[in-house]
Amino acid sequence: MGQGGEPRRGHAHDGELSAAVARAQEGDEAAFAVAYRLVQPGLLGYLRGLVGDDAEDVASDAWLEIARDLGRFRGDGAGFRGWTATIGRHRALDHLRRQKARPRSSALEHDVLDLPGPQNTHDQALESISTEHALRLVRGLPKDQAEAVLLRVVVGLDAPAAARVLGKRPGAVRTAAYRGLKRLAEQLGVAGVTDDGPRTLGESK
Repeated sequence: MGQGGEPRRGHAHDGELSAAVARAQEGDEAAFAVAYRLVQPGLLGYLRGLVGDDAEDVASDAWLEIARDLGRFRGDGAGFRGWTATIGRHRALDHLRRQKARPRSSALEHDVLDLPGPQNTHDQALESISTEHALRLVRGLPKDQAEAVLLRVVVGLDAPAAARVLGKRPGAVRTAAYRGLKRLAEQLGVAGVTDDGPRTLGESK
């Protein structure tokens, strides 16, 4: 399935996920546990980027809703990831409204779209993005970039699926993800993603 031009990291188990979801919809609890194990790490990373330390609580609420509405879901493994991300996002936004604390958009927006290789950028950002430090940096991105990066890189959705979650056009999500990844790569000091000078962001701003 590597025929699309973009890396689809996190989709290696989508066949297994499709089968597990189908069995879970027939009432197989063990299959639901398999689907949970396959989806929860990416979903939790996404929610951590939106609500920080409250991600576990928001994920629990999301999974209650996912379990309740599972019979209404139609689609494959990749579709299930997108569906769970949409539910998680709604729960996160509800949580933020209750907290009256939205993620703060920073003014660090760079309009540079000349990323060398999307493949390298995605792979290298993936290496670092699972760390708490990287997730804090993602939360510092403008909100549209942060969500696009989290959905594309952490949850593993392609641009059309991420666009459906966000209610935007795929091109807008692609652009936001590229800007966010470029900014993130600069802050993480990932060589080869910024211009050729290998700069680490030890103390630069």
